[in-house]
Amino acid sequence: MKSVKENLIDINSQICNSSKESTFETTPQVIVVTKYVTIDRAIEAYQAGLKNFGENRIEGFLEKKKHLPDDAVMHFIGSLQTRKVKEIINEIDYLHALDRIKLAKEIDKRANHVVKCFVQVNVSGEESKHGISPEEVIPFIKELETFKHIEIVGLMTMAPLTEDKSKLRQYFNQLRTIKDKVQLLNLAHAPCTELSMGMSNDFNEAILEGASYVRIGTKLVGE
Repeated sequence: MKSVKENLIDINSQICNSSKESTFETTPQVIVVTKYVTIDRAIEAYQAGLKNFGENRIEGFLEKKKHLPDDAVMHFIGSLQTRKVKEIINEIDYLHALDRIKLAKEIDKRANHVVKCFVQVNVSGEESKHGISPEEVIPFIKELETFKHIEIVGLMTMAPLTEDKSKLRQYFNQLRTIKDKVQLLNLAHAPCTELSMGMSNDFNEAILEGASYVRIGTKLVGE
């Protein structure tokens, strides 16, 4: 198995090439998704220069956070059950899966700091995926105005598994278009400047459409 440092050199090269090709002046930050690997492998990723870490299970998140240095930025990227919010919300730097008012209410109740949140949008309409529909995004974000502990920093999506690169770009383009519309509203609680989109199999297409965070696991740290 290659070292994380070796994998990162390859990933950074691809990111650089895609960023140059993109019409958007954005070089995305890499969130290394460590949910399938050991603590040692996560520490190796940190030592390779990665600072953003993504986990989708509470136990894994808390375990990795405990062992990573204090300046690691912790992203919770999985669906968060309302009843579990109290266990983790004050350990999170970024939540990538805000998709319902009930969850927002619980976060606002339990958080002791402003939580930077991405609204999860199901751009593909697949039933297997979490997230609100594109049409719901603006009404949903407007409804969050009264929640003092929530800041909408951007939108997140997961594209379908497909080899059709043009189709992938359409989905990512759709998310960017929605993000631009939210930005134009100039909402104090929702600057919505960021796009969390693109994973190991499609991050290059996401970068071409303006991704500011890409979530990469397998190609960086392995299975």
